[in-house]
Amino acid sequence: MSDRQTKTDVILIGAGIMSATLGSLLKELVPDWKITVFERLASAGEESSNEWHNAGTGHSSLCELNYTVEKPDGSIDISKAIKTNEEYQVSKQFWSYLVNTNLIRNPRDFIMPLPHMSLIQGKQNVAFLKKRFEALSNNPLFQGMEFSDNPEKLMEWIPLIMKDRTLNEPIAATRIESGTDVNFGALTRMLFDHLKSKNVDLKFKHNVDDLKRTSDGSWQLKVRNVDNGIVERHTAKFVFIGGGGGSLHLLQKSGIPEGKGIGGFPVSGIFMVCQKPDIVEQHHAKVYGKAPVGAPPMSVPHLDTRFIDNKKSLFFGPFAGFSPKFLKFGSMFDLLTSVKTDNLVTMLAAGVGNVSLTKYLIKEVMLSKEKRMEALRDFVPNAKSEDWDLVVAGQRVQVIKNTAAGKGSLQFGTEVISAADGSIAALLGASPGASTAVSVMLELIEKCFPQHIKAWESKIKEMIPSYGEVLLKNPALIEEIHATTARTLGLNENLSLQLAGGTVS
Repeated sequence: MSDRQTKTDVILIGAGIMSATLGSLLKELVPDWKITVFERLASAGEESSNEWHNAGTGHSSLCELNYTVEKPDGSIDISKAIKTNEEYQVSKQFWSYLVNTNLIRNPRDFIMPLPHMSLIQGKQNVAFLKKRFEALSNNPLFQGMEFSDNPEKLMEWIPLIMKDRTLNEPIAATRIESGTDVNFGALTRMLFDHLKSKNVDLKFKHNVDDLKRTSDGSWQLKVRNVDNGIVERHTAKFVFIGGGGGSLHLLQKSGIPEGKGIGGFPVSGIFMVCQKPDIVEQHHAKVYGKAPVGAPPMSVPHLDTRFIDNKKSLFFGPFAGFSPKFLKFGSMFDLLTSVKTDNLVTMLAAGVGNVSLTKYLIKEVMLSKEKRMEALRDFVPNAKSEDWDLVVAGQRVQVIKNTAAGKGSLQFGTEVISAADGSIAALLGASPGASTAVSVMLELIEKCFPQHIKAWESKIKEMIPSYGEVLLKNPALIEEIHATTARTLGLNENLSLQLAGGTVS
């Protein structure tokens, strides 16, 4: 053991997209602050941010049906879709700033233009999709969305999906060209390369075992070198726990009242991946369907074109699974050790209230590859087993807490929990996560550094021109953001590669 103690201004735990984003924002706002990053794995972006561990969807509600809910009166609630879309516009603005200031050189290394589509079958579902299209297409954030229930038009848009399909019920799709595929692993690594060049201290293979409050209000972390077991003490005025599923345990160790009563439920995922060029070339879109009854929102089936290492592949899934681990490279005891006296009742209530989800997950875990192929054939009728491989995705931990809806409510989303004095914050939850990283981290900055916001505001506006504006009240600003970010991030290029669009038919 070492008695070595190091003081710094900011400590970021976990080298994923969230820490990378927060570190990059803070380095622009206060370049002289000392920042240290601890990551227990050997490199950045190896857990949920890794490009093979998520779907790479730039979540902007262009195709995700679970962000638009049909209300009892039959109308469509698009408020969540608007919020998610606006948050993604914030991310694109910050990434554009990084490109314009040469902090990131080639945006093509992490973001590609790709149509986003929703595909639905059955009379009732088609009626829902039509209503959803009408509700969204009138909104300036969703300009350019098209709807078609014409099989010939769908054959143009999604030939791989429509080929050899038996059409014994109505089918329809919406399509919008302004969607994106994002390699969050590559983006995470780029941001940490940039931070390293700005003298941020990156410590890989270092695990944060414990943390406690010191008498002066700082936080002292007990950090262990994974290779040699040497333990060091590191003190900081501000700590961000961005360790994915591992954040819950550290939040609990912090002892802050805001972290009491919160639990976590782990859900794993599996994608089927095809890398055969003759098949991959027949599909150019992210196509989202509707989640089966009883399935969690993160199990919405979708067939995605992916760009990884300048190579196109197809992902289908995700199939939900269950593992008690909170991280892909975690411990089988993670779930058990997260149960404390203050969250026991909450966790038990969640267990009772989510029996159908538990049954669904057990059923998904038991699926053979051939059963998964049957689900894939709902999307690609002539898919062959030998053309598709299984890839285990990242581990997600859904937040469980008591809400107005009842005890032990399972939360599907991203949540920041911070101490009242703003000295420590933890990020919990899952999708849309990475896509909304910039706005989530800006909210964290406002909450944890309120005394600095006035001084920082002009710099924030330089990085994110829409900061402080309600986009929906300013359609001209939406148009400008769409145009400038598309130009800077290269999202207008290569549109000739995309399949031809059409009118509403």
